[in-house]
Amino acid sequence: MKRVVFWGTRGSLPVALQSRDIREKICAAVTAADGRKFKSQSALNEFVASLPFSTSSTFGGNTSCVEIVTDGPEHIICDMGSGARPLGQAKIASFGVPNPQVYHIFISHLHWDHLMGFPYFAPMYIPGNRIVIHGCHAQLEEAFRMQMRSPCFPVDYSQAGARIEFDLMTPDKAHYIAGLNVTPKLQLHAGDSYGYRFESIDRTVIYTTDSEHRLDAGEERDAFIRFFAKADLVIFDAMYSLAEAISVKADWGHSSNVVGVELCQAAAAKRLALFHHEPVHDDKQLLRLLNETRRLEQITRGDGAALDVISAYDGLTIEL
Repeated sequence: MKRVVFWGTRGSLPVALQSRDIREKICAAVTAADGRKFKSQSALNEFVASLPFSTSSTFGGNTSCVEIVTDGPEHIICDMGSGARPLGQAKIASFGVPNPQVYHIFISHLHWDHLMGFPYFAPMYIPGNRIVIHGCHAQLEEAFRMQMRSPCFPVDYSQAGARIEFDLMTPDKAHYIAGLNVTPKLQLHAGDSYGYRFESIDRTVIYTTDSEHRLDAGEERDAFIRFFAKADLVIFDAMYSLAEAISVKADWGHSSNVVGVELCQAAAAKRLALFHHEPVHDDKQLLRLLNETRRLEQITRGDGAALDVISAYDGLTIEL
C-alpha cells in the first residue's frame, strides 16, 4: 500500500459551507493580515498557509468514501458515500474512456450515507469497467439496486455499463483481494456494520466507521485491540464526544475521539485519523476537537511510542 486518499469524511448526511461560514473565514483572514501588503503571489500563499486550518480551508462535507492506493492496477475503495462522485470524476480524468479499470469497493454497512454516491460514480456507466462490491450483508446487492429504483432515482441500476459483481465476505476471515489480505470484523451498529483490516507485506490500514464501543464490553474491547494491532493507520469513527457517546447518544452506533485514542494506544497503532465527522460541527469545532485529542494523547501516552493524531478532511492524502 502506498497512500490513502479521503474523498468523503462526514457522517450521516452531506453538508456544505453556508454564506455566513465563508464570510467568517474571510473576516478572520483579513483580521490576521492586519493591513499588510503582499508583493507577490508566493508571499500571499505563504501567509494563507500560516493561517489556522479552520480559516484557510475546510474539512468538507461529503459522506464516507476512502481510497487505498496500492502498487497494483486495481482500485481499492471503502464505502460509496457522496465522496464517490468526485472520486469517480478523478478516475475518469486520470484514465479516460475507454480504458477498462477494476474497482474493488468494500461496504461497511447499508445505510444511505454510505451508498448514496454510487449512482453518481461515473465509472459504473462505462462499458468495460469491472466493479466488485464486497461486504458482509446478505442484502448487499438488493440495497444497491433499491436506491436506484423508481421513484427514488431517474436512472435504473440496469443501465449501468460496467460489469458489477457482489462478493459476500466471511467476517473474521482473511480474503486475498487485489494483492491485499482483507479481514472484515463485525461492529456494534444498527443493522450491523463491518470494519476492515487491509494488510500488504509491510503496511496495515484499518477502516472502522459506524461502530459503537461500550465501556463495559471488555472482551469486545480486547478483540478490537487485536484487530487494530500495530496498524500504520486507523481510520476511526469519532463522531461524538465521550460524554455524548455514553449518555444522550448511547446506542446510536458511533464512537468518540477518546475511545479512538485508547484503542490505538493499546494496539500500538502508529496513526489515528478521526473520521465520520458530526454534520453539525463546523470547521472551528472540528479543529478544536483535533487539538483536544492530540493533548489527550500526550497526557495518556505513558511509556509507549507517540500516536500521531490527525483529522480527516475531504481531499486529504496520507502517504503510508
